Amino acid sequence: MIRALALILMLLPASAVQAQMAATLIADDVVVTPDNRLIASGNVEALADGTRLRADRVIYDQTSDRLTIDGPILITGPAGEILTADQATLDPRLENGLLLGARLVLNQQLQLAAAQIDRSEGRFNQLYKTAITSCQVCGTEEPLWSIRAERVILDEQEAQIYLTAASFRVKGVPIAYLPQLRLPAPDNGRSTGLLTPRFVTTDRLGFGLRLPYFITLGDSRDLTLSPYLAAGTRTLGARYRQAFGRGGFEIEGALSDDDLNDGGLRGYLNAQGSFLIAPDLTLSFDVQDTSDQSYLSDYNISDADRLASIVALTRVKDDSLFSISGSYYETLRDDETDATLPPAVLTAGYLRQFQLSSGGQLTLTASTDSLLRYAKETTDLSRDLSRVGLGLGWTQAWVSPGGIEARATAALRADKFQIGDGPAARDAGFSRAVPSAQIVLRYPLVRDSAGTRNLIEPAIALTISDAFGKSPPNEDSTRQELDDANLLASSRFPGDDTVETGVRLAAGVTWTRQGAEGIQSRLTFGRLVKTRDNSAFTVTSGLSSKASDWLVAGQLTLPRGLTLDGRTLFGDDGSTNMTTARAYWTTAAVQLAAGYIYQRADAAIGRPDAISEYSFDGQFQVSPRWNVGFDARYDIAQDSPARAGIGLGWSNECVNVTLSVSRRYATSTTVQPTTDYGLSVDLLGFASNAGGVSSAKRCDA
Repeated sequence: MIRALALILMLLPASAVQAQMAATLIADDVVVTPDNRLIASGNVEALADGTRLRADRVIYDQTSDRLTIDGPILITGPAGEILTADQATLDPRLENGLLLGARLVLNQQLQLAAAQIDRSEGRFNQLYKTAITSCQVCGTEEPLWSIRAERVILDEQEAQIYLTAASFRVKGVPIAYLPQLRLPAPDNGRSTGLLTPRFVTTDRLGFGLRLPYFITLGDSRDLTLSPYLAAGTRTLGARYRQAFGRGGFEIEGALSDDDLNDGGLRGYLNAQGSFLIAPDLTLSFDVQDTSDQSYLSDYNISDADRLASIVALTRVKDDSLFSISGSYYETLRDDETDATLPPAVLTAGYLRQFQLSSGGQLTLTASTDSLLRYAKETTDLSRDLSRVGLGLGWTQAWVSPGGIEARATAALRADKFQIGDGPAARDAGFSRAVPSAQIVLRYPLVRDSAGTRNLIEPAIALTISDAFGKSPPNEDSTRQELDDANLLASSRFPGDDTVETGVRLAAGVTWTRQGAEGIQSRLTFGRLVKTRDNSAFTVTSGLSSKASDWLVAGQLTLPRGLTLDGRTLFGDDGSTNMTTARAYWTTAAVQLAAGYIYQRADAAIGRPDAISEYSFDGQFQVSPRWNVGFDARYDIAQDSPARAGIGLGWSNECVNVTLSVSRRYATSTTVQPTTDYGLSVDLLGFASNAGGVSSAKRCDA
């Protein structure tokens, strides 16, 4: 009989068939013997509950309810697991039995070869004299790494692998022995156990080892403990995460007993989270703290020189916005103290928009903020400032028959200020009103030619405003800068303490091109003139004179992942106050980012020297197995490097090896130059790291 089709369980009683379900059998020849045995031979294929079996011959004995299978045997499971064997005795559902000369492949990568496999309850596989590896095995050649064990139990339900008398080998040479070992199976993305260790060497802490251990605490919680032992430190790091139906939080920190500080234990703490406590209402927080100024830098955790802890409550709707927040700032700089930052900032705001029947829009705003210092001296560095403000604005837009777009805005803002402490406290409370009006005209000109679109958009903005009442100290607008986003805005100040007054005329033109060849570009050119100076504008803002600096900004996007953008401010004499430039290149093999920044010296904002610096950050896939990453910052003004690092990675189908070296050159009384070395070896095939590379080792024919 050629490719006969039968039911492998057709001889069972009907009740047994319903209980065990039927399997489909295909073979070149199927014979039923008088003693109730079914013998299928020649290209046998059997399918039951998503499990497929292929063999040379299958014998089913109804009396014992067993399958005797002659190989070569190939069994593929519903989850993609592969099992091969020379000979097997199994039940009809392939859940219980014995396989000889077997090899089990999980997730198409992790291989377990054993002299014998016992299957039990369709869940447990017990393997004897087992070799485990995810490397390509060629003939009798030893794989790059392997684990040999006397006994291995694979729990398919829990996705865990338990090993007894296990030895870890590199090219067949034993280098470690463990009497008991548990490893996650490849399809287990969340399992308690060791994560990838990392060897770390720094010239301040010496040689050390980081050994993170991941602990699951249910489906929505986990804890990671990260001991770090080195010649100069004993550190325990920890991270706790928990998710809820409406949000979650994460807490991370560390405690260290090291040789760098005589003050006892050192450490840091970061906690952040977000919760939806009502429809459209979100509570979020971000808390940061450290024991001393240099801890984060000593342990290469962060380059931050100020810490900000924030708690905020926010509601966002289609026509309204509400927010209230409290912030606490700590400085890690040598020339600052927490008492004078100010350390505590409280803010609240509400915005509501109303659509008018005329097509215009009415906007109502209310806001308040307070800056609190606790310095004892009676100077500006001890000043507290509070503000409460209301605002009302109207906006209307039109388009003329000739294509000119016009937008008119009128607004009135009133603020009440309160000053505590400091030399200005004698004028503790005062008010200020700021009316303003603006009209913006745009004339977009579009031309399409052979799939290329050019858009030239000249625009002007005429603004008039004034302030009635006393001007408060400038606390929230100390850093201003002219750019293409605020060229046509009614004010260039980012905060509320200081306002622009008088008449201002801003003019600019933007050219946007979208080419059929995939090139996109945008160029903006503009300037601002005004009738009044404002001493709050610093020299390098580009706005300190009645005629601002010239603004030039552009972006260029090229095919094959290359993007360029830049901005510069220069005066009538050609001098440059500020220049920034960035470049990005992203392909399958290259990720590259480069940047440059220049800012003139500006004593008004605490910058006595010019800043001129470039940076590079990239990664190259040199070959399917080798990759190189690097980052560098160089201070041109000081003619010295600020930071440099390089990483070298090698990977194949079964291992990732990463070597990194980084050097931080920045110096101060609390932060010292340091060099860090790192080495990590990641064995692929276990849990969620079972990725490998596209180019696996090939065996010679």
